[in-house]
Amino acid sequence: MTLRPATPDDAAAIAAVWNPFIREGFVTFNSALKPPAEIAALIQARTAAGHGFLVADENGAVAGFATYGQFRAGVGYAHTMEHTILLAPGAGGRGLGRALMAALEDHAAAAGAQSMIAGVSAANPPGIAFHAAIGYAERARLPQVGFKAGRWLDLVLMQKMLSAAPDTAPAAR
Repeated sequence: MTLRPATPDDAAAIAAVWNPFIREGFVTFNSALKPPAEIAALIQARTAAGHGFLVADENGAVAGFATYGQFRAGVGYAHTMEHTILLAPGAGGRGLGRALMAALEDHAAAAGAQSMIAGVSAANPPGIAFHAAIGYAERARLPQVGFKAGRWLDLVLMQKMLSAAPDTAPAAR
């Protein structure tokens, strides 16, 4: 397995990993499939912004991906990121997720991020357990903020501090 930056040429393979989660479950609240052109544009935008978009490559096939972007718009959130991570069926349980997240967190920290947010569907207990196992702490549960397939879904917000960024606020006078 090799971790490498994603390129627009990976978009179709990433769509093949992402779209089954959209179609078949509640891991994501999104119900609109991701066309490769949209993913290619996302890869380009994240790369241009200095944010990470990584793939786990196994024998030339994308076995998973992880990416991050700013948590919320605005300069005040410039050091807080939110990520997405998904693995292809059968790719779990072999350390790919941990490797992707470690590399993504290192990238974000090197770019000046102080913390990473995981927005995990409460209908995805394995996702919550995965994030807890790699050091994310649950910060909030937001009831019924997502709606998919006729069902209201809760969102679990988890956070991991990436660095102890110094306080750069001006001194009090």
